[in-house]
Amino acid sequence: MITPKHILLTIDVEDWFQVENFKPWIPFDTWEHRELRVEQNTHRLLDLFDSVEVAGKPGSLEGVKVGTNAELNEPNQPNQPNYSSESVSNSQLTTNKSHAAAPASNKQQTTYNRSTKNSPKATFFVLAWLADRLPNLVREIQSRGHEIASHGCNHKRPDQLSAAALKIDLTDSKKRLEDLIGSAVSGYRAPSFAINDPILKTIEDCGYRYDSSYNSFGLHGRYGRVSLNATAKSGSAHKISASFCELPISNLLFGGKVLPLGGGGYFRLMPLPMFNLGMKLILQKEGAFNFYMHPWELDPGQPRMREASTNFKFRHYSNLSKTHDKLKQLIKSFNNCIFISCNEYLDVAAK
Repeated sequence: MITPKHILLTIDVEDWFQVENFKPWIPFDTWEHRELRVEQNTHRLLDLFDSVEVAGKPGSLEGVKVGTNAELNEPNQPNQPNYSSESVSNSQLTTNKSHAAAPASNKQQTTYNRSTKNSPKATFFVLAWLADRLPNLVREIQSRGHEIASHGCNHKRPDQLSAAALKIDLTDSKKRLEDLIGSAVSGYRAPSFAINDPILKTIEDCGYRYDSSYNSFGLHGRYGRVSLNATAKSGSAHKISASFCELPISNLLFGGKVLPLGGGGYFRLMPLPMFNLGMKLILQKEGAFNFYMHPWELDPGQPRMREASTNFKFRHYSNLSKTHDKLKQLIKSFNNCIFISCNEYLDVAAK
């Protein structure tokens, strides 16, 4: 058992019009004309995190190592490319650049009025499309103590891209974020959790330290499948190679079946006491829980996609007005745990 236990809050930074379920009605070439609401919603998340006090110092994973070699990669692995190195040209992507990224200001960095409490630290998987248009938001996320990771460029599923296009998406999104924040981007999450073993290998080859895209719930048609059974494991981290790890979304194995519990719509639809119980069971077994959500899940005022199917509308719009307070209650319920970024968690797991 890990003492203390770790919770990974992971945020997929995408706006209401970029979700996979609405793609048939919202083509990519209309994105420029949609209302951007992700900035205000992300601010609500940042302020929520700053308002809660939790355990502070990261704990050790000693005593829960599984497999023949559970030592994970060190934080500064040899194959991590320099974030300022030349990468694939943006012109190779089908990205509308009418809102070019703002240049870095020469003015002094804004100082945010953070609480003196030990606040949760999260990982924000950011679309490069949004980063180009809201560079100050990305910098603010980082300045408030959170990790910036990649969610790709334009929310294209990696399993629907050619090998060459996938490499461009991974490399270019990484570089654009790194150029923006001035530090290395270590993590990636695939849109719709749509990965497989060859995609994992490409992610590693593009210089990432970890992926956090595997969702083991098998009844969702878009979630991918990867081979993790033979990998060494420490806490919730699977060592794929000497310099690359997988951090799966947390689900509950019950009666030989996988019950979805990682977050998102499952979190919004499930009563909080039931969700908390599932989290406790996973924390007791693995010592860590990987939770995910999106900024739009805090936004009941977002535009409605009336053309979408009843099923998609139910999954997207249910309980949006309750998510903010529900998430705050969840964090308070586990305030004795360490709320840590994915990259920091790997540092702990490597000890």
